[in-house]
Amino acid sequence: MAPNAHNISATTITPTTAFNSTTTSAPDFINQLLNKIPLPRWAIYAIAAAIGLVFLICFFCICIKCCCKGKKKKNKDEKIKLDGMKGSTRAALVQPGMEDLDYGSNNKPKGKLQYSLEYDFQKQELIAGVKQAAELLAMDLGGTSDPYVKVYMLPNKSKTWETKVYRKTLNPVFNETFKFQTPQAELNESTIVMQVYDFNRFSKHDIIGELRIPLKTVDWNHVIEEWMELSAASKSEHENLGEICFSLRYVPTVSKLNIVILEAKNLKKMDVGGLSDPYIKIQLILDKKKWKKKKTSVKKKTLNPYFNESFTFEVPFKQIQKVQIVISVWDHDKVSKNDAIGKIFLGCSAAGNQLRHWSDMLSNPRRPIAQWHTLQSVEEVDSALGMSYKFKIPLINKTF
Repeated sequence: MAPNAHNISATTITPTTAFNSTTTSAPDFINQLLNKIPLPRWAIYAIAAAIGLVFLICFFCICIKCCCKGKKKKNKDEKIKLDGMKGSTRAALVQPGMEDLDYGSNNKPKGKLQYSLEYDFQKQELIAGVKQAAELLAMDLGGTSDPYVKVYMLPNKSKTWETKVYRKTLNPVFNETFKFQTPQAELNESTIVMQVYDFNRFSKHDIIGELRIPLKTVDWNHVIEEWMELSAASKSEHENLGEICFSLRYVPTVSKLNIVILEAKNLKKMDVGGLSDPYIKIQLILDKKKWKKKKTSVKKKTLNPYFNESFTFEVPFKQIQKVQIVISVWDHDKVSKNDAIGKIFLGCSAAGNQLRHWSDMLSNPRRPIAQWHTLQSVEEVDSALGMSYKFKIPLINKTF
């Protein structure tokens, strides 16, 4: 029995020994494999970690792609549901009509303006105040505007006042007052207009909205101060005379004033064929008298002439604060009198956009400052300048 027992125990020990040798030989095999690679151990571990990270990123990408397919399928189902709708409702959901566009829509709120009105019976003077504006319509791409306010009276629009420009705001505080010499007897027939504009240096200023207050509805026994919602601007009141772009440059060291007439656009049609033959006159006014003048060449049959003509005037530094520039656009006619299309004037006594251009020129010596301006009527500019002109009898077959 002893030999048999010895055989059994021998058979039992043999597999156990084999198992232990297998488990201990696996790490030895890995170590031997790593030792055969001609790289440091840390570099091998880094490569292994990088491979593992790549596999992990691939796994996440596959998961995200599967999720996106599920969302696309859901959107496709929703589109099928829209196809089942009838009439204009479905079209409105897919593409808005022109009346639904936000930009330039008259139905969109323009904002509101706080103003004040007061009448001085002794001086026969109307005092209009522009206090502040709120929640103005954003006109610029950045979601803001550069607002200012024009104030004038109708029907005798003898003078137009403008507030300062406030940059990048929809809630400007102006606190400016303007005075109009108006007889008491004319109050009931007059209307005061306050128009809020968005300032643009190199393009036409966009009107945001306006207030029109018939003065016959105002109780003059006390000062009026209130908020009103802005309405869309009237399109029929102003005749569009066109716009002009030019640059100003003053060099005080040599007393040179340089004016470059660049171009004009959307000029009023003066000829029978629906066009004009425009040219530009430049006049320097000193002490309400014509001082110097020059003019451009004539551009035939166009409402959008391009000039790019430069003119230089000698203006001493002591006179630059007193001089005024009158720039007028004319329609040339060979057989009759040349007709004025419109004009503007610049100088220290100007207002609004023209005064800003003049101030920018003076504050930036030797640097040309270009800007667009809207032409005004001849009567309006002459009234602001306080000048009277003698009309000459037109010459027949006059040469230009």
